[in-house]
Amino acid sequence: MKTKTLKKNKINIVTLGCSKNIYDSEELMAQLKANKFDVVHESNEEDSAIAIINTCGFIDNAKQESIDTILNFVDAKEEGRVDKVYVTGCLSQRYKEDLEKEIPNVDAFFGTNELPNILKTLRADYKKELVGERILTTPSHYAYFKIAEGCDRPCSFCAIPIMRGKHRSTPMEQLVENAKQLAAKGVKELMLIAQDLTYYGLDLYKKRALADLLRQLSDVEGIEWIKLHYAYPSGFPMDVFDVMNERDNICLYLDMPLQHASTNMLKAMRRGITKEKTTQLVKDIRAKVPGIAMRTTLIAGYPGETEEDFKEMYDWVAEMRFDRLGIFTYSHEENTHAHNFEDDVPEEVKKQRAEEIMDLQSGISWELNQEKIGKIFKVLFDRVEGDYFIGRTEFDSPEVDNEVLVKKTDDNFVRIGDFAHVKITSADYFDLFGEVV
Repeated sequence: MKTKTLKKNKINIVTLGCSKNIYDSEELMAQLKANKFDVVHESNEEDSAIAIINTCGFIDNAKQESIDTILNFVDAKEEGRVDKVYVTGCLSQRYKEDLEKEIPNVDAFFGTNELPNILKTLRADYKKELVGERILTTPSHYAYFKIAEGCDRPCSFCAIPIMRGKHRSTPMEQLVENAKQLAAKGVKELMLIAQDLTYYGLDLYKKRALADLLRQLSDVEGIEWIKLHYAYPSGFPMDVFDVMNERDNICLYLDMPLQHASTNMLKAMRRGITKEKTTQLVKDIRAKVPGIAMRTTLIAGYPGETEEDFKEMYDWVAEMRFDRLGIFTYSHEENTHAHNFEDDVPEEVKKQRAEEIMDLQSGISWELNQEKIGKIFKVLFDRVEGDYFIGRTEFDSPEVDNEVLVKKTDDNFVRIGDFAHVKITSADYFDLFGEVV
């Protein structure tokens, strides 16, 4: 039974997965709004006639979350709480035929590059003049900023090229214009994202052009922080760090997934780099940009990973002392090169190894945070929770990194979306506490 009157022109978009999906949803929302649809993001109101689910298909847990979400909306459709359910994104791109058979009550499935087809199905026009326009789902002072789509890397474990296609850089002039539009709306922080930032420009300009792009984005008035996410270590364009040192608004921050430390594993993963070269790269970056915060991600339990391989990674994490680190357990993905191998590390061993790495990293994070006590940092405030204003330093990105908590008092009062200088008074494993100075 319907419990509410559904608004025929209202669309609820639900986003799962990574920041690249958030970006895609924001573009879709802008197109729909221009076509006079009432668009909401992850609304709980249950008055939208149409639901569009932007799925993730990266690893098993993400795929399961996407499937569960689809099934929940199909149930809502059967109960009359929504009229139409559409599915887009990586899971849909990768498993469209299977999904159509298994979940026939979904009205249509679309891949990752089918924005015009989604609009056509909804009897809406694809407006080319709106390319790059978005309705932000993040707080209005920061935005994820996608500079390229797809990936040409041959990593054995990764299905992203299957779901997103070959690497395609967005022209520099278009990105600068997009940045200006965001700045005009009050965005102060851009988080550059791509499957691989370091490949930017090779297809358009026949050279790695990330440093050139950073200079141009850095010149956009109103953009106070620029952060780099998802860089590939092999063939890293070191001129990026010259720009980082030149420009105050390019944060001393780099997210560079390294995946493993054992040369045996790196070779099996087809990463094009050895442990020795990886270690030297990290040291070179730190020498070139003193104080840079480095975030990385690793994989535990790749096929053939021995106790010796794992211990090598564990000892290396202890030696490198990354500012931020995350670790996934290996997911055996169809149609990847690694799927040819036996998934021979038991699930409980994968989880145990991942937990050991995170326990180690927690200790490193605690020690690094203790060193911040008494120091003053520029902090951008994202939200209020309970008695605290919550923000981040230039060394932290939303959702995944440290946060700075400032207790609300007459002396400690800030506006969301504003910067303030904060003296750190105490710290734990992943949070800093301070007061405005």
